[in-house]
Amino acid sequence: MTPLERVPLAPYSTMGVGGAARFFVEARHEEEVAEAVAWAARRDLALYVLGGGSNLVVGDAGVDGLVLRLGLRGIETREVGGAVELTAAAGEPWDDLVRLTVERGWAGLECLSGIPGLVGATPIQNVGAYGQEVSETLVAVRALDRGSGQVVTLASHECRFAYRQSLFKRDAPGRHVILSVTYRLAPGGAPAVRYAELRQHLAARGLAAPALARVRESVLAIRRSKSMVIEPGDENRRSCGSFFVNPVVAAGDAARIAAIAGDASVPRWPQPDGRVKLPAAWLIQRAGFARGQADGAVGLSTRHALAIVAHEGARAGDVVAFARHVRERVEAVFGLQLVPEPVFWGFARLRDGLPDDGAA
Repeated sequence: MTPLERVPLAPYSTMGVGGAARFFVEARHEEEVAEAVAWAARRDLALYVLGGGSNLVVGDAGVDGLVLRLGLRGIETREVGGAVELTAAAGEPWDDLVRLTVERGWAGLECLSGIPGLVGATPIQNVGAYGQEVSETLVAVRALDRGSGQVVTLASHECRFAYRQSLFKRDAPGRHVILSVTYRLAPGGAPAVRYAELRQHLAARGLAAPALARVRESVLAIRRSKSMVIEPGDENRRSCGSFFVNPVVAAGDAARIAAIAGDASVPRWPQPDGRVKLPAAWLIQRAGFARGQADGAVGLSTRHALAIVAHEGARAGDVVAFARHVRERVEAVFGLQLVPEPVFWGFARLRDGLPDDGAA
């Protein structure tokens, strides 16, 4: 294996900022993944696994290690007890897979339409949107365990899923290189129409009992209205989507925040454990930020306050500085610290999930 050297990473990230990888290789077969992992280990180099780059901010100085881009492809299906188990390689484009399942009438992923990135990223963050999460249908993750050097298969319960969390992100970050993911879907099943905004959009279209395809259409339309579908020509396309996670707080904290805002109708979603999920975008706007507000070459999306957008001339340090400003303002107003959603590469240190300063 002969990696390339000094490969710019900005073109591989939807944010479009950041420096170069010291070494870079793309693996199209599992054997190449194992070889790349071993190559980095022999040289005591940090390994960075790159998917679609849609949830990534790379530091301006780049990364001193080996960036392994996953190009694994392939989809297999089998019937199991009236369900369909679909196994997709980690390098398969996520939305292409969702479209395939909808076209075949397999329920379980329809509300996750339009999310950028690759299949291998979905378990890491327990990807979810519009009332649906991958943990609801995921049955197994096949991965290379960098500790043992063995390929392992982890059942859903072993992945320790929680809201935007998993074993791969929280408990053992960097230990596993995901090779493929298996989902169990329901042929002819009803779509998941749980989210209020989605129900309203469908109702406005006169769809009381929508088919999977109609739900996908509505999800895509809603996402496009917020610039959450990456499309050429969109002024908001250079972003990581939602930059902060919707916070889940105690019921008393939710009431306190509503009192501070002077708005008892703050949007909220009760959770099974009695806590309440609040919309981070609402908090950002109530803290004094407006859609489209910018500081130099970085600002909020003109369509959604939860997306931080990098414009022409932006640097990674600018993105981090703006994100810190937003978070500090929300914390000052509401006493609540937002948690960033992207992964940060090439920064000297993190503090509470954000790079401690704008420099690498």
